[in-house]
Amino acid sequence: MQLAAGADTPEIPIELIDTAELPDGGYLQLLQCGDDFSIRFGSEELMGNQVWQSEKALGALGCERVAARGGRVLIGGLGMGYTLGAALDALPHDAAIVVAELVPKVVTWAGGPLAHIFGSKLADPRVSIQMADVHDVINRETDGFDAILLDVDNGPDGLIHLPNERLYCNWGLRAAHAALKPAGVLAIWSAYPDPAFVERLKHAGFDVNEISIDVFPGEDNGMHTIWLASKRDASTGSGGHEAGHQALAS
Repeated sequence: MQLAAGADTPEIPIELIDTAELPDGGYLQLLQCGDDFSIRFGSEELMGNQVWQSEKALGALGCERVAARGGRVLIGGLGMGYTLGAALDALPHDAAIVVAELVPKVVTWAGGPLAHIFGSKLADPRVSIQMADVHDVINRETDGFDAILLDVDNGPDGLIHLPNERLYCNWGLRAAHAALKPAGVLAIWSAYPDPAFVERLKHAGFDVNEISIDVFPGEDNGMHTIWLASKRDASTGSGGHEAGHQALAS
């Protein structure tokens, strides 16, 4: 997020806008460089308004499968609202979207320095915010959600919040399976593939599609991964979708 200085162009400085403490130590930083914003944990960028294609794909792909049902969708992690915006675009007017956010400052930023990025998303009547650990929201539901969309780490591990590892372990995936309605979808964003995690999803009762999304469409800058895990119908052994791998340019 540092712009190089040209012969006639001065370097644009990176400004620290705010910090947010995390429950188990460390902090998030909200940084600005010109028109670019970034939320970081240490040296790791978690979200930026320059790279958002795969976050939007998470919302679109996860919700398209259940849009005809309306119903309830849970989004883990507010970020900069790109997943939420795509979910709103994909879902009908009678849907309900619950956003579970662990860090209060992230919601404050959405209405402050990032308000121009969020627009009116949080004012949509379909949206409610729960200040909670998304694992806790999942754990207290049974057949409660048509889709669960998770973008709370850079992959299936507890990078930001160590207890998030509960989301990706065998019993955490079984809890997500139980929280979904029949044929519901668990969609998870990752910065990298993880074959062992795919096997855990299958073992927990999901049919899995792994989708690769260009980080920058049209450029050779790597891929992000989205897993679409459909709750398998116990009576038929199928979630209604073929398991496999796709590569998409968003």
